[in-house]
Amino acid sequence: MRETLDYQTFGRAVRELAQAIADDGYEPDLILSIARGGVFVAGGLAYALDCKNLHLVNVEFYTGVGTTLEMPVMLAPVPDAIDFSGKKVLIADDVADTGKTLKLVHDFCLEHVAEVRSAVIYEKSHSLVNCEYVWKKTDDWINFPWSTEPPVVKRDSQVLDA
Repeated sequence: MRETLDYQTFGRAVRELAQAIADDGYEPDLILSIARGGVFVAGGLAYALDCKNLHLVNVEFYTGVGTTLEMPVMLAPVPDAIDFSGKKVLIADDVADTGKTLKLVHDFCLEHVAEVRSAVIYEKSHSLVNCEYVWKKTDDWINFPWSTEPPVVKRDSQVLDA
């Protein structure tokens, strides 16, 4: 089965996730986004939690629907962990599927930060990581609004003039 998330529901999900974080009393010094899907979540959380310190880490793991590399890999430029020193970090991603990506980023931060927690829209039961903040648990494949359409390509100029 597939779970479909539209932009309107995504907006509500991020707001509810932010409220859970605020209600828990966690005030991150910075939000670390796992690109690409985590960028949307991190941006929404940053506004909702009034956190202006955003960082991005590029991690490659999924190569297609249900296909992955053997292990996730951080891509350049890798953040300088010293920038996180003594900070309370919130890692944001769209989904904790296998949990391997989140674990990689969590472990990268762990030795340098005061505290690290994770927030995701979806978490699957087989994830290696149990995130502190989860909007919804599912084991379905998720169709996110930003990844269901094919990439755009340049259109013929005649189409634009019509």
